[in-house]
Amino acid sequence: MMRSLLPAALSLSLAVPGALAGPGPGDVTAVSVLPGPGRAELVIDVEGSVVVRDFTLRGPDRLVVDLVGARLRAPHQAYDGLNRGGITNIRYSQFRPDVVRVVLDLERLANYQVEREEGVVRVTLGTDRTFAAWSSEAWLSRTAEVAAARAVEPEPAPQQSQQPPITVTYDNASISDVIAGFAEFSGKSIILGREVTGTVTATVKNQPWDIAMGQILQAQGLSAREEYLGIIRVDAPTTLAQLDSIEPLQTRIVRVNYARAADLVTSLDAVKSPRGKLLADASTNSLIITDVESRIGNYEGFLRQLDVRTPQVSIQTKLIFVDRTDLEQLGVKYDLGSPTQFFNDLVSRGDPASSQPVDTDGDGVPDAVRPTEFFSREDPPIVDLGGNALSAVANANAVVAGAALKLIFSTAIGNFDLTSFVEALEQVQLADLQAEPLISTADNTQAEILVGERTPIRQIDVSSVGGTGANVPRATTEIVPTGINLRVTPHVTNNRQILMDIHAENSSVVPSPGDVGFSFQTQQADSKLLVGDGETAVIGGLTVTQVSISKTGIPFLVDLPILGRMFGFTSRREQRRDLLILVTPHIVDDLSATPERQ
Repeated sequence: MMRSLLPAALSLSLAVPGALAGPGPGDVTAVSVLPGPGRAELVIDVEGSVVVRDFTLRGPDRLVVDLVGARLRAPHQAYDGLNRGGITNIRYSQFRPDVVRVVLDLERLANYQVEREEGVVRVTLGTDRTFAAWSSEAWLSRTAEVAAARAVEPEPAPQQSQQPPITVTYDNASISDVIAGFAEFSGKSIILGREVTGTVTATVKNQPWDIAMGQILQAQGLSAREEYLGIIRVDAPTTLAQLDSIEPLQTRIVRVNYARAADLVTSLDAVKSPRGKLLADASTNSLIITDVESRIGNYEGFLRQLDVRTPQVSIQTKLIFVDRTDLEQLGVKYDLGSPTQFFNDLVSRGDPASSQPVDTDGDGVPDAVRPTEFFSREDPPIVDLGGNALSAVANANAVVAGAALKLIFSTAIGNFDLTSFVEALEQVQLADLQAEPLISTADNTQAEILVGERTPIRQIDVSSVGGTGANVPRATTEIVPTGINLRVTPHVTNNRQILMDIHAENSSVVPSPGDVGFSFQTQQADSKLLVGDGETAVIGGLTVTQVSISKTGIPFLVDLPILGRMFGFTSRREQRRDLLILVTPHIVDDLSATPERQ
């Protein structure tokens, strides 16, 4: 499992195969740093079942490995301070009664890989340096021996070496004689560096010759590298590292099937030597690799793990938006007028002062009057307190917009005419919007679907200055997308669950009063959730209810119980908005059926 050391702390957990439902008990018996072709390995020897969790920290850069359910049984050994493939320091301790923590101080953040083998937790970091191994034990553990053999072989060796076993005893033997004996036994050509000196005292009993030689070399602070088939070079780690500068370069073109070649260049930087170069050709989706002969073969193993077929994910989303508005209005308006003075907003009446006599029955005697002029509705109210004449207007301007019911009542009370209107309205508005966008995308790739419109919004900048120096308003137009918008980035986990980053939005343009012009009504949800294949999850649910009640009328009278509604208008408005978003992902192609996994 390849991990990327991101700038922010990234917390990941790895369930060790064969672990119990709960962590532990387990023992940590040794901690080692071993060299390998193009890599540095942190090897933690573990007995029993543990749960491994790893994360990174910055300032300084560190990699932390926690073994939950473990006890520390490894002897305390202070790190010698050497830079081993970018690892500058190692600390390990019993962090909690059930947690052993191993902390690596890194020269810089880089990609790393966590693996579990029988009795071993292995963390691999890419490096272009060679170095001597380090271990918390006075001697290297069984896993360290396997890793030492890998340093000899050009290709990664299996856990158990297949080389013939050797039994031999050395007592203050010259290192050159020891290497000559291994060359005679193995049939390989082994070349010693001119600075290689020293004596060896060791006993080897029935061990593969390559592992035995690797252990003896590491005890002497030496390293071995098989640069050509059958020829092994033995020298100090620093000397072998310098050989890269004189080793001839090779160029190889590798076709990339599933990934984008340009995206792999950064990941392969950990494999290349200081002289290596990587170029991506977009037209053929290929990598052009130039590196030394001993390093160029390492790229293929990394590419096999990075260039893999990713699953397709189909995501079905259901967005439900419901808006309901209930409106109730009720009011009574009336006016009171006299025969001598008229001012009326409800019913237009004639002015007696400007009326003409009319003979309605034809007997030659006028018996009625016909008004010739009417008071304007813009005239102010008139109150005549002289004699017994009185005219008044009460709440005649109140109105129910678009009233569904209007009742008129008119009667004469002495010298006065009373006219009244009863207006009522009940209105229900319901908007039910349901959208079911379906979108498919590749693993770890963002996809977006938009169903709506693009609205041009004009903005006036009154502070802009024209060419003559005068302030000249300048207009700019911005296109704003509105409607149903869905953005999703899925990731298929190893246990066939789907981790999704989802943004769902419904927006619309609403005219706004004033000089603003428009406002945008938006309902959206942003979520990150983990669901199984075919499972439905609710990522957004919101209900908003707004109730507005207004009352207008004649002061004091409108507040009377029961009768108060006869002297004013009441309005009740209730608005309810509901939002519900459902998501159902499906893995389109089953990777377990592909040839690579069979």
